[in-house]
Amino acid sequence: MNPFDALIAALNACRVCAEYLPLGPHPVFQLAPTARLLITSQAPGTKAHLAGLPFHDRSGERLRHWLGLSEAQFYDAEKIAILPVGLCYPGRAKKGSGDAPPRPECAPLWREQLLAHLADLQLTLLVGSHAQNLVLGAGNMTERVRNFRSFLPEYFPLPHPSWRTGHWERQNPWFAAEVLPELRAMVSALLA
Repeated sequence: MNPFDALIAALNACRVCAEYLPLGPHPVFQLAPTARLLITSQAPGTKAHLAGLPFHDRSGERLRHWLGLSEAQFYDAEKIAILPVGLCYPGRAKKGSGDAPPRPECAPLWREQLLAHLADLQLTLLVGSHAQNLVLGAGNMTERVRNFRSFLPEYFPLPHPSWRTGHWERQNPWFAAEVLPELRAMVSALLA
């Protein structure tokens, strides 16, 4: 077994957070050494967990729309890698609505090891605050997205594409007018 496949096998067997995961360990990701685009997001939701497929829900539909990609293009692991901050569904948040934050053990344990095998990456989309804070440090998501050009060519910050983002998009019309056209053009050129 080559080193990448051995690492993936070890990741799939991971049980470090098992006692904290209400649906049990089930890492959900999409990786291939040939990927040119990396999507770093929060953690899989319940539908993604059950399907074993990242963004297998309405947030995935919204993200694919933002990117201008079909489902087949989005799930082409040879071109697009998806590596969440937390690889397993973390459960529901104790306060408010939505999912709990990604487990803190996950990214330090797996992220750098996995990224070391993705030598062809040219752009990383930082989808949501958890991904942005992991890579860029603490900061304001809206300001990062508004000033996305300052993070190029390596990173492109985006809001999380959950249902709550519809309200955010209406409050920030510059996102659809200015950010999405550049995002789609970059993704299209990168995957061509």
